[in-house]
Order: sequence, then structure tokens, then C-alpha cells
Amino acid sequence: MNAFDEAQEQLNRAIAVSPVTENLHTLLLKPEREIVVSIPIHMDDGSLRIFEGYRVQYSSLRGPYKGGVRFHSQADISEVRALAFWMTMKCAVAGIAMGGGKGGITVDPRSLSAAEIERLARGWVQAFYSLLGPDQDIPAPDVNTTPEIMCWMSEEYAKLTGDTRNATFTGKALTCGGSEGRSAATSAGGFYVFEALRPHIELPAHVKVAVQGMGNVGGGTAKIFREHGHTIIAMSDSRGGIYSAEGLDPAEVETYKKKNGNMKGFPNAQQISNEELLELPCDVLVPAALENQITKKNAEKIQAKVVLELANGPTATDADDILFKKGIAVIPDILANAGGVVVSTYEWEQNLKGEHWSEKDVLDKLCTLLERESKNVWERSVKLKTDLRRAAFSIALERLEEALRSKKV
Repeated sequence: MNAFDEAQEQLNRAIAVSPVTENLHTLLLKPEREIVVSIPIHMDDGSLRIFEGYRVQYSSLRGPYKGGVRFHSQADISEVRALAFWMTMKCAVAGIAMGGGKGGITVDPRSLSAAEIERLARGWVQAFYSLLGPDQDIPAPDVNTTPEIMCWMSEEYAKLTGDTRNATFTGKALTCGGSEGRSAATSAGGFYVFEALRPHIELPAHVKVAVQGMGNVGGGTAKIFREHGHTIIAMSDSRGGIYSAEGLDPAEVETYKKKNGNMKGFPNAQQISNEELLELPCDVLVPAALENQITKKNAEKIQAKVVLELANGPTATDADDILFKKGIAVIPDILANAGGVVVSTYEWEQNLKGEHWSEKDVLDKLCTLLERESKNVWERSVKLKTDLRRAAFSIALERLEEALRSKKV
């Protein structure tokens, strides 16, 4: 199945244990709008290249569309459509007044210069600006997009529309209206969710953690777990990873990687593949890279007690039942990685009000919200006698149903 087929299968599985009205089910089968555009960019050598760009606006039942823009060589409309669907569920389970959207460009940003990436980012805004806005659609960073890129996009939007409220793009750098705590939001949020559920899942006070992915989310997650006394036994990037039973210092690993370009030769650690990392015996496995990492092929080999999904869609549907039968709790992406969109919503609110909140205030608000919603998901899983993913979907669907009734669609 492609990513969107996976998303729809998750929806069907959730509805089987938590039915919804036919109207809501019908509305969730397809996005409200999806657009594919050609973005012409002049390269540094003077040549002209055409890049394919996307924006999917899945559901506005609960508020403006919200969702990131990714620059990735494998991005396509099916993937972006699935991510927009998951954003719809994520915003609903987090209880924030946002709908679901997602965007992207098919490109390997490593092959472009900084100037070319800036032109590409501005080109994406030029293609979509009429569909964006603080009350309509609010993009944010995703895979391979950064606070700096969000600043370029925000600047381009203001230039094209004259709207200087700075509330159309979130995840911006602090210098152009970003929020304190945004860079750490997804990692911190994942940790808050984990801590809220840890007593229910009956894990010890200190756990052994394997983290797949060394981007902002994966690297940040490794650091925050270690800061709270947990042991990081493995880390990886797209090229492979390292393992140490005694534990790794994520900051040292990051420094080594920046200096050497990869993690090969990192002292006192064993070289492993991404596939091997997923199958390590550990308490917590954190897939924080891309979709479809745990599948029917490797689910039986997973030895973690808990999978904390900080990537979007890292566990295939046909692997969910295998993990559930093995007693492995999967903390689903629509709850586990919701910290990013929640703090993006806080940034949007600050921009509209002309306010700037402290990092402590932002993260305290995030912690309170995610502790509450994690408790709700756990209680729903017990009530329905189902896994955490279907429980989270159940709550999201219930809230979407309420929004649909209020709109009388």
C-alpha cells in the first residue's frame, strides 16, 4: 500500500471499533482540495529547472489547514495527501482548533546551493500564496525545511499579499517572529507523552532507548531522554548508525557527525544498519525519520517494549496487529509527535496578538495539554479494549464529528 492507502486503512480500523456517521466517513475519504504545480527555478549556472510542488488541504472542519512543507526526493502527491490526513487527526487528538494540510516539493535539497533553496522556497509561496493565510492555511517546517526557510516563505508571502501580521507561516526563526520552544517542541512533546504513559505501560523509571533519525526531532529526542536519566543505546541517520550497550552521549555523536560527515569510526561504538537498529533489544524504540520503517517483514523481529512514533507513519498497518499481539505498545504519531503542531499553533496565536511568550510558558502549556490528551487516549484504549492508535483515532473522530454537527454539513 502507498502512504495514503495506509492512512485510510488506519481510519477503517478505527471506525470498526469506534463508529462514526456516514457523512463524516465520506468527508474523510478525500481531501477538500489538492494542488500540484510546476515551480520554475533559475539555477546558479543560469539553467532553468522545473520542480514539482504540492499542497493538500485535507479538512477544515476544526479550523484553518495546518501542516508542514517538506523538501524530499521521494515526496509525491500520495505521500503529501496521507500526511495531510494524519495532520487532520493529529490536530483533533491534540484538541487544537486547526484542520489538516501538508505540502512539499520533490527535490533532494543536498544537491542545491543555499541560494537555489531560497529561490525554490519563494517559488513554492508564489505558486500557492492565494490559498494561504492566517485564517485559511498555515504552513510550517517539515523534513529538510528549516526556520530560515520559513522566514523566506513568510517574507515572500508578505511581499505578495501585503499581509504583515507574520502569522501565515510558523516554525520561523526567533528573529522573524518565531516562538520560543518551537525547535524543541516535537522532541519535548514526545517525551511528555512518553512520561504520561510510562506508568500505564509499566516501564521502569530509567529506560534504554534506540533512536532512528538524527534530524531536529531524533537528535533532540535523544538529548532530552538522556537529560532525564535514560540511556541512549543507539542512534542512526540515513547512512546507518551506531550502538553502545553502555550508552551514547547524543551531543558528542552530533559533534562527531558534523566534523566527519557521518558516524563511522565513532569511538567505543559498534556500527549498525538502520534495519539492525530497529531490531535491537531495548525498552523504547523511537522511529524519528520517515514513513514505513516497521512493516510486516520486520515486525516479528522488533524487541522493544514500546515504539514511540516521532516520524509520521513509521509503522505500517499490517505491522500494528503483530506488535499488539507481542505486547508492544505503539504510541501513535498523531499523539506522540503532536508537540510541533501544538507549539506552531501557539506561535500563530502569538503573532496574531503581537505577543512573545517565554520558553517556559510555551513548554509548560505544551506539557499540560499533552499530559491531558495522553491520559484521554489511554483511558479510551482501556474502554475500547484496543491499541493506542485506534484509541487516538477514536478521540480525533469524536471531535471531528462534533465539528461536523456544528457546521450542519
